[in-house]
Amino acid sequence: MDRQIPFALPVKTAFGRDNYFISDANALAVATVENWSDWPQGKLMLTGDEGAGKSHLAQVWAAEVDGQIMDARAIADADIPTLLSGPLVIEDLHLAAGDTAAETQLFHLYNLSGAEGIPVLFTTRIPAARMDFTVADLKSRMQALQTAQLGPLDDQLLAAILVKLFADHQLRVKPQVLDYTVRRIERSYAAALEFVRKVDRRALAGKSKVTIALARQVLDTDPKKTA
Repeated sequence: MDRQIPFALPVKTAFGRDNYFISDANALAVATVENWSDWPQGKLMLTGDEGAGKSHLAQVWAAEVDGQIMDARAIADADIPTLLSGPLVIEDLHLAAGDTAAETQLFHLYNLSGAEGIPVLFTTRIPAARMDFTVADLKSRMQALQTAQLGPLDDQLLAAILVKLFADHQLRVKPQVLDYTVRRIERSYAAALEFVRKVDRRALAGKSKVTIALARQVLDTDPKKTA
């Protein structure tokens, strides 16, 4: 029989909030985001693979500083001075690379935010050095930004997320079910959320507890699960 994962669930959370747990996989990046007043030029590039938790952490930061969030693809039509009325998150920066109109707006945003002292957090799956910017001045500035990288979710972090999501749905889950799930589920917050929602629906429909059998049923319908 496989040895169970010895879960030591994280107890510290980002900004003291109860929905973003910290483990070795994200501790350094979270600390960097939390110390936003120390960002050079008032800007930070938050990188990580899809599902690593970039958007979630950016949302936590935006809520903490009363900031706005904008998709980088929408910035071409934005009014930059209005957008910079307070702290700002630009999501998926890499998707704006190659769009001259968006890049020109980003360059304007970069300069104005610096002049006004407005902090800006950029999220991206691709490091700035690999983005195909056409505006040379923007490329050089983005490459010079401080970067914080989120690693893949580790066992402890994924388990903590699952426990929190189950609790949000008023579901109790035994360690054996947690262990079974963590070994097989896709390692992303979105996958964990979708899994818990499906388990909740099936448990409610069948008036059953959350068991390994139920977890297996849900995972077997998910093409993204790990082997």
